[in-house]
Amino acid sequence: MSILPLAPGAPRVRSPGVGPEPPAFPHEPRPFTLAATLDRPANFDAVFRVVRGAVHYVLGQERPGLGLALSNLPPAVGAYWQVAGNVIVMNEGLVQVMREHATSTREFNSFVYVILAHEYLHSIGYIDERSVRQVTARVTRTAFGPDHSATRMAEGDLWQMYPFLSYAAGGDGSRIRIVPRFDLASTQTYIR
Repeated sequence: MSILPLAPGAPRVRSPGVGPEPPAFPHEPRPFTLAATLDRPANFDAVFRVVRGAVHYVLGQERPGLGLALSNLPPAVGAYWQVAGNVIVMNEGLVQVMREHATSTREFNSFVYVILAHEYLHSIGYIDERSVRQVTARVTRTAFGPDHSATRMAEGDLWQMYPFLSYAAGGDGSRIRIVPRFDLASTQTYIR
């Protein structure tokens, strides 16, 4: 087990192969102000800002410079991030079917948030699937509270909550489309 420093002023946490344990708050946390973004129409970049903000707010960790691509993945795969890579590949069929079935903007954006948060946490060192699900749920509950749709999704099983996801158009991942203007908050100073 090694101890690695996080962002300046953030607590130090252990970093075994499954990722660091999330730190406890030493004092009452400030409110997470980005949560309201999920209530308004938002593009992938705006939802990802919420993901990055929530992870930094709860864990004090961040990773700049990620890209996003959409692909025709099998319906059982929400997204993936290749270890040591810098692109999250999200299932375009699931995004489309959720957009069609979501009953509110918050519900759709929460779905996108949970998928992106899960993969973002992989990219900052939480490799073990069970661990990353637990950390995604903890980050989301801490940032949004227990009653937010994002929390319910992060703590549940998306395919049980939304059985129609299993019938989304899928494929073999052979088609991939890069999403432009993604993660602008961390790349705007050097990528235009």
